[in-house]
Amino acid sequence: MRRRFSKGVIAIIVIVTVLAVAITVGLFTLLRRVTPLVDLGEGCKITTPEGSLELDLEQAKVAAVIAAVAARRKLPERAVVIAYATAMQESKLENLTGGDRDSVGVFQQRPSQGWGRPEQLVDPVYASGKFFAALVKVKGYRRMPLHEAAQEVQRSADGSAYAQHEDDGKILAAGFTGRVPKAVHCWFPAPAGKTPLPDERGAERGLARALGPGDAFEAPSRRRGWLVAAWSIAHAKTFGLSRIRYDGQSWVSSKGHDGWKAEPGSSARKVQLS
Repeated sequence: MRRRFSKGVIAIIVIVTVLAVAITVGLFTLLRRVTPLVDLGEGCKITTPEGSLELDLEQAKVAAVIAAVAARRKLPERAVVIAYATAMQESKLENLTGGDRDSVGVFQQRPSQGWGRPEQLVDPVYASGKFFAALVKVKGYRRMPLHEAAQEVQRSADGSAYAQHEDDGKILAAGFTGRVPKAVHCWFPAPAGKTPLPDERGAERGLARALGPGDAFEAPSRRRGWLVAAWSIAHAKTFGLSRIRYDGQSWVSSKGHDGWKAEPGSSARKVQLS
């Protein structure tokens, strides 16, 4: 026997169904706003006109240090690209404690070849300084093919391997040198338990080691300011920073994956941490 429903019952069923769908969609949207549906983990993304690239936090910290050391030495962006391509080939931008024979550090420099002591070479600031000191002695390094310049410094078994990382090196250099504003953003989960106080003094000391003496967070130029902002965001987890403001923009750690957002009141003369 076929069951028949009145028009009123059908209307009620339709209304209930529509309401259920609306409530479900509303809850789904609310949950997306409150917390990600998947664990985004931690990492950094560099987005420039040259392309985009993702790094883990440790790689980003190394990349930020390399750019800061180059800025301290007033080196051109080409030098930074060469350094990045070299580091990506030698260590994948990781500060390794070992390697082939006695090689250590991000550039896999060998103490036996006069680069320094092992404990010095695992310091990215020191290692970057030694790399750049050798690079500037290569006559015409700015104009020669990247792999040739890198090989003049490294003297590796296969110098041609550096060439494959040139495009990625250009992306990193455009972002971490500050030439492209807002290029670097990072994300990481909130610390468990009580939120630690931001170590602004520690961050200042860390940046000054790479960038040089003086007020490290001052921004005498927009490019310098965005270099400092990129270094700060890469080191935000290390120093417990929850907010970075500069040049009408801000980054907040709790929404780190969203990148930089407009904040008209933030200064263009100094990178502000909290």
